Amino acid sequence: MKELPFEIKFIYLTAIVIMICFVIFIVFVILMYNRKQLLFLKEKQLKESEYQNQLLQKELEKQKSIEKERERISHDMHDDLGAGISALKLQAEFLKQRAEDEDLKSDIDELLKTSEEMNLSMREMLWSLNSGNDTLGSFVDYSKMYAYNFLKKTKIQLSTENENVVSETMISTEQRRNLFLCLKEALNNAYKHSLSTQLKLSFIQKDKEFIMKISDNGIGINHEKSEGNGLRNMKRRMQEQNGHCEVTTENGTHLFFRINL
Repeated sequence: MKELPFEIKFIYLTAIVIMICFVIFIVFVILMYNRKQLLFLKEKQLKESEYQNQLLQKELEKQKSIEKERERISHDMHDDLGAGISALKLQAEFLKQRAEDEDLKSDIDELLKTSEEMNLSMREMLWSLNSGNDTLGSFVDYSKMYAYNFLKKTKIQLSTENENVVSETMISTEQRRNLFLCLKEALNNAYKHSLSTQLKLSFIQKDKEFIMKISDNGIGINHEKSEGNGLRNMKRRMQEQNGHCEVTTENGTHLFFRINL
């Protein structure tokens, strides 16, 4: 076989070197492009992260401002409204001591009863406003105290139980308030309509689910009648909190209030 001339070999070698250099150049360009894209993505992610942090900071500042305003309203109510109710009660008691007419004394007793109810309502509002009470432990303790005070002058015996409740678990103000209003409505219904002698108040925590159960040994609910406003209100409150209200009537009335914390 005849050997190729040197000039042709040189051209082939030059072409191969050029091709190799071109391939290397292409690879280099691709690597540089990918590096720039990676840097661009990282920079974009960093800017998005900074933006999210700014939004979070603004939200935290907003929450702090709301909590500060709640505390201010709470203190003002305690100092101004609380003092006014106390002064009204003292004045009524003073008038009752001086009154001789029995009808007037009866009217003053009604005034004293109303002032006591206003004082109780104010304490409930102060408890609702105080962000320091946004824990399950605070809610459970206050609910037990309220139920005991509500039922102590009735023939209904109260028992309570906790199951796996972690006291430090956070609960939102709205959830806490709506659960408490459901508790008030349920206790009032049990007192007025159930003819029960025993009532059990249970608090159950299952991971992120919280259940408040109220059971009595009364006559139950007549399902042939339409739901009363009280039961409709309780179901509505739970729905607003993405929760659930369930009623069973086997051996009494059993109310279940479920929310996701």
